[in-house]
Amino acid sequence: MTKLNQIIAVEKGIKSDALRELAEAHGSLQKAPLLAGIARTYQPKDEEGEQLPPESTRVQVKSEQVLRETATTLTRLFDVTATKDWANTEANADVTVDGETLLRAVPVSYLLFLEKQLADLHAFVKKLPVLDAAESWSFDDSTDTWRTDTVRTIRTKKVPRNHVKAEATEKHPAQVEVYYEDIAIGYWNTVRFSGALPARRVNELADRVEKLQRAVKFAREEANGTEVTDRKTGEAIFGYLFR
Repeated sequence: MTKLNQIIAVEKGIKSDALRELAEAHGSLQKAPLLAGIARTYQPKDEEGEQLPPESTRVQVKSEQVLRETATTLTRLFDVTATKDWANTEANADVTVDGETLLRAVPVSYLLFLEKQLADLHAFVKKLPVLDAAESWSFDDSTDTWRTDTVRTIRTKKVPRNHVKAEATEKHPAQVEVYYEDIAIGYWNTVRFSGALPARRVNELADRVEKLQRAVKFAREEANGTEVTDRKTGEAIFGYLFR
């Protein structure tokens, strides 16, 4: 059977690791170039036109994947803290959201911990990158990212032309002016990719965090607050928040 002092001994290291990994996840989501991808191919106007290779950039950071990794990271922290706090007190209350009991008989000390973590999670969720509303996006299962429709643009080339300002005479050569004309020689077909999230998804996640925050505060007000029984709470919490 695990002793309370053993849990306390490892709690600090787990908390430090979790906060560092959460900070790294938050930092990666703020780097817009890592969330963006593009794929475009070139088609010359005719068979004799210049051939250009396709260009592409893969999405390196996917918000939903970061959410899953964040849930895994914080689940370890939530579980070890739960084990310690349940052993510290017998005072408890249930955490219920919209009639669904997520956690039962939660001690006050853990409810206080949840309040702090949910405040941080709320700030994290509110800063999740949102898809550009100026584009029309659809989810692409093959890349696990959002993509736009293909947009075709023309590639042009400047071609010199001669304009005769004055015809040649017996005494003077012709006066010719050279100008350049843009001639279409091919087309770019461009698709944009993004690892950001629809605004609806971000709002939904924020709403879930806020509901759970209110439920935790209500439970703390209801609750008062040795040998250790291992507690598993992270799976229930993140199964609700990020599902």
